[in-house]
Amino acid sequence: MTLTGRVGSSPISSRFPSIVAVTTSYQSPPLTKILQKGSVVCGIAGILAFDNSNYQIEEKLLLHMRDTIAHRGPDGVGLWIAPDSKIALAHRRLSIIDLSAAANQPMSNADDTIFIVFNGEIYNFPELRAELQSLNYAWKTDHSDTEVVLHAYEEWGVQFVAKLRGMFAIALWDSRRRELILARDRIGIKPLYYTVQQGRLIFASEIKAILADKSVPRQVNEEAFYHYLSFLTTPAPHTMFAGINKLPAGTLMQVKSDGTTQSKRYWNVWDEVRPLIGRRDEDIAEALLHELEHAVAIHKLSDVPVGVFLSGGIDSSTNAALFSRGESRPVETFTIGYQGEYASYPNETSYARMMADHVHAAYHERLLRLDDLLEFLPRMIYLQDEPIADPVCVPVYYLCELARQHGVPVCQVGEGADELFCGYPSWLNLLKIQHMNESPVPRWAKKCGLAALRLMGHDNGFPYARLQRGIAQQPVFWGGAEAFTEVHKKRLLSPRLRRQFQSLSSWEVVRPFYEKFRSDAWEKSYLNWMSYLDLNLRLPELLLARVDKMSMGVSLEARVPFLDHKLVEFALGIPEHAKIRGGVLKYILKKAVRGVIPDTIIDRPKQGFGVPIYEWFLDRLGERTRDELGQFCTHTDFLDRAEVMRLIAAKQGQQVWYLLNFALWWKEYLQ
Repeated sequence: MTLTGRVGSSPISSRFPSIVAVTTSYQSPPLTKILQKGSVVCGIAGILAFDNSNYQIEEKLLLHMRDTIAHRGPDGVGLWIAPDSKIALAHRRLSIIDLSAAANQPMSNADDTIFIVFNGEIYNFPELRAELQSLNYAWKTDHSDTEVVLHAYEEWGVQFVAKLRGMFAIALWDSRRRELILARDRIGIKPLYYTVQQGRLIFASEIKAILADKSVPRQVNEEAFYHYLSFLTTPAPHTMFAGINKLPAGTLMQVKSDGTTQSKRYWNVWDEVRPLIGRRDEDIAEALLHELEHAVAIHKLSDVPVGVFLSGGIDSSTNAALFSRGESRPVETFTIGYQGEYASYPNETSYARMMADHVHAAYHERLLRLDDLLEFLPRMIYLQDEPIADPVCVPVYYLCELARQHGVPVCQVGEGADELFCGYPSWLNLLKIQHMNESPVPRWAKKCGLAALRLMGHDNGFPYARLQRGIAQQPVFWGGAEAFTEVHKKRLLSPRLRRQFQSLSSWEVVRPFYEKFRSDAWEKSYLNWMSYLDLNLRLPELLLARVDKMSMGVSLEARVPFLDHKLVEFALGIPEHAKIRGGVLKYILKKAVRGVIPDTIIDRPKQGFGVPIYEWFLDRLGERTRDELGQFCTHTDFLDRAEVMRLIAAKQGQQVWYLLNFALWWKEYLQ
C-alpha cells in the first residue's frame, strides 16, 4: 500500500534523501461503537449515509463488506461507526510496517474529529513526520505512516496528497466539515471503487465488498463492455457494473454529507516534468541510474521480508541488482516458467537463474501446466472483480503464491519500464506507421487503400484500422493492448448492441487524453504520446490492476519502483531520441544499467511476460472455451454467436480469451 504525492521540483543532486525505516501506527478511537482486533493496511471499505436519507448503517453489513476482502488483509481487522450511524469505516490489515497493534486502523486524530483508513505505503513519511513534529501535533505512535497522513491532512487540508510519495487509496472522514475525502495515488497502483445510490455512498478496495450489500444492483455497463472489447479492461471512471465507478488515478473526490461531490485530478505529469534538453546521453543515463537506485531503495522499506519477481529481462534484473546492494543476506527472487517448450512463449528461466547467480540471490522457481490454468480459472474471475482480459493474470497469481509459500509477503515487480522507455518492438512498428500516415500521400490514395483492404476482406484487422485513423487525423496508437478494431467489434456484437452502439467509437475514450497531451506535453512526439496514454489507461486499469488483484489474492503486497512518480516525471523529461537512439529499444535505460546487470541480459531479444495461450487453446482449454462461450451466447444477448464460433474455429486464442474472460465474469457475478 502506498500514498503518492507531489513534493515539488528540485535539482537531481538534492532528490535523494537518506533512507529511514518506515512504520504505521494506530490508536483505537475512544468514540462510539468500535470493533478492533489488530489491523490491516490492504483493504478498506465504508459507507456515508447522506443527511436527507433515513438510512442507518448496520454493523452487520460493514462486517460483511470488510470480511469479503479478507484476502487483502489476514493479519487484523478494524471497524468504526459514528454515533449517529451515518458514517462508517472498515479495514483489513496485511502487516508490513509497524507490526504492533498501535498501527491499527481506523485511526483518529487527537480530538477524534478526523478518522482515516488507507491502503498503501508512504515512502517519504519520515521526512513528513519531521516537518509535522515542528508544528506541535500530538503523536500516538512512534513511526506510523497512517498517523503522518492524518496530521498531513490536518495541516494542509486536501493539498496533503501533493506531499505524499508512494501508492495509496485513502478514505478520510472530517467530522468538522462533515466531508468524506477519497483519494487514489498518482499512477493508480491501488484501486478504489464506489457507488452512490439510495441516499448513500459506498466505497471499497474491491467491487465484491460493495456487492456484499445485496441492495446494490448487479447489471452490466454495456458501454463499458463496448470499450472493454478495445482495451481488455474498462476505462475509469466506469467499471463493468452499471452504477459502480472506480476513482481515476491521481484523483481526489470530496463528498459532503448532503450528497454533493466534487472530483479533481491533483497531478498532471507535464506540470512536473523537467525537460532534459541539450544533455549528453551519458549524463542522462547517470541521472537515470541515480533515480532508479533511490526508487528501488525506498521501495525496500518494510518490517517484513521483501523479495523480487525475476523474469530474466532488463527491468526485473535491474530491480534485483539494485535491491541486492547493501543487503547482508541473499535477496529472495521468484520466477515462473512453463513445463515443456512452447513456440509462442519460450521459457526465460535460464536468464532468471543467471541473474540470481549474478547477485548471489536465493532463487525460487515454479513451472506451470495447463492444469494450473484450468484449476485457477474460477478463482481468477472471482479475484478480478471485473474482466481483466490479460492471461498474464495466471502466472502473476502463481508467482505471488510462490513468494508467499517461502515466507515473503512483499515483492518488487518491474511494471512500467517498457512504457516509460519504449521496451516494446510493436511500438517501433507503430511509430513507422504513424510517420507513414503523415507522409504526403494524397487523401484519395489512402481511401483507395482502405477500399482495397475491404474488398480483400481485411477490414477487420489493425492495418485497416490504423490507416483509417490516419485519414481521420487520429494517432494510430490507442493503447499498448488492443483487442478488437472498431469494425470487428461491430460484427462481434449482438444485433441489439450493434444498433445501440452504431455511432460509438472507443476514440471517445482516447480523445480526452490526446487533447490533454497536445495541450500540455513539452515534446509532442509520438513516443511521448504512447507513454502518456499507457500511463493513463493501460497501466492503471490493466497491468497494475492485474498485479493488485492477483497479489492481494494471496495476501501479498506488490511494489512497483519503476512507477515511483518522481521516476516517472524524470523519464518523461527524456527526449525521444535518447530513448530509442538508432532504433534500439530502451536505449537510455540499457546505457544506464550496463555494468549493473550482465550484458547478456541487456542485449538479448525482448520477450514479454506471457502465457502459451495459442498452444493451450489447441488442447483442453479450447474445449472448455467452446463450451463456456456456447452456453454464454445461448443465455445472453451480448455477442454474435456465428462470429464467436468463427474466432474459435480460426484458433484466435488471444481474442477468444478476451471473450472467455467476460463470459466467465458474467457467470460468476451476474448469472
